[in-house]
Amino acid sequence: MSRRRVRRYRLLFLLLLLLLSLTACSEKTPPPDSRPLLEQIRSNGELVILTTNEPTAYYFDRDDKPAGPEYEMARAFAESLGVSPDFRVFDSLPEVINALRQGEGHIAAAGITITEERQKHFDFGPPYQEVNEELICYRNSKRVGNAGDIAGLEIVIPAQSSYIRTLKKLQAEYPDIYWKTDTRLLTPQLMKKVWQKKIQCTVADSTIVAINRRYYPELSQKYTLASNSRLAWMFPKNSPQLSNAITQWFEEFNKFSALDHLQEKYYGFVEVFDYVDVKRFLRRIDKRYPKYRAMFETAAKEQNISPTLLAAVSYQESHWNPRAKSPTGVRGMMMLTQPVARSLGVTSRLDAEQNIFAGAIYLRRMLDMIGENVAEPDRTWLALSAYNVGRGHFRDAQGLARKLGKNPQRWAEMKEVLPLLSQKEYYKDLRYGYARGNEPVRYVTRIRDYRDLLEARLNP
Repeated sequence: MSRRRVRRYRLLFLLLLLLLSLTACSEKTPPPDSRPLLEQIRSNGELVILTTNEPTAYYFDRDDKPAGPEYEMARAFAESLGVSPDFRVFDSLPEVINALRQGEGHIAAAGITITEERQKHFDFGPPYQEVNEELICYRNSKRVGNAGDIAGLEIVIPAQSSYIRTLKKLQAEYPDIYWKTDTRLLTPQLMKKVWQKKIQCTVADSTIVAINRRYYPELSQKYTLASNSRLAWMFPKNSPQLSNAITQWFEEFNKFSALDHLQEKYYGFVEVFDYVDVKRFLRRIDKRYPKYRAMFETAAKEQNISPTLLAAVSYQESHWNPRAKSPTGVRGMMMLTQPVARSLGVTSRLDAEQNIFAGAIYLRRMLDMIGENVAEPDRTWLALSAYNVGRGHFRDAQGLARKLGKNPQRWAEMKEVLPLLSQKEYYKDLRYGYARGNEPVRYVTRIRDYRDLLEARLNP
């Protein structure tokens, strides 16, 4: 082979190597985006929110739509930025934290407690809620009168939870306190294991306890380990623009009492726990409810209302006793007055089917009175209060709300106004006068609780 040909092949070989090198460079991962995080969010048109699947964060409601306090707040924040929310749901808090650390999301919104350790690695938005950390054990387990009594108990908590910090502080004073961590389960799942007696105790935020103890009434809050722990959103450090945007948004959110309304929506009906009442209700779901279930479902379908809501109203009224009677003369499954029953064509208030169908029609009338312009669930809660206190007193309460500068179409505000109907300084100027205003508030709270428990029992 001539020297000229050798040089030609050598040159072609070098060109081939150069081409391969350029191709390899073009396929390398592009450099990380150096723009501020908020600028990236707005440019991409998307806010990625990391969360967990639980009632205090993000879940699907009875209509198979996303719900939860964290979902509603994060969605509203994304809308304020003019971007779409992208929720990425994880099975545990450690997974959420790791995903945020790996840059898989912009904010973590999962009921996260602010701790010194987490502040070393992440920044936090303004605290939006305070909770207590409660020791949860089976009802008949040993009494815990002070922190020293915790020693010797088997305690299992979620990995990387704020409860570790709390228990370490107690352990410094009481060395016999010990615990195990679970990398897979969330707090509600650990509460269920306590209820099943598979573990002895766990630790839970007071909000989580309030919601879940109704499903597992044998659980007991044995001891408050920490008070006023602060919950907030968590996001990557050195993101001052995002931090400012979150702070400003929460200021606006609080200014219009939106946070108060959100707290009432998700926690307002679980504040009072009655162990005996819950146990009795769960027994009656198994023993009494099946006899009347078809009636509730058919009547509810005809009136386009929820069958579990109708059943919950009936239980609050009569405990599903068709012969129930009050001192004021209302009777039957839906406790109808004689005039209302007669106007609805009921020939016998003791006939369970007639009573249920008439009650459904009357509830539909209350919903129609409130109007479709009122958003749910406020419309339903307002209709229930009118069902209980009467149309005239309810209208009085709405008028009073307007005089007091409150919104008569928001349940969170009307539940503060209705009790005023029993105070002379307010009712003396009202058309229908005095009413037991606290009663409709308790009435709505009970029905919300019964409905939630009934749905959980029917769809375990």
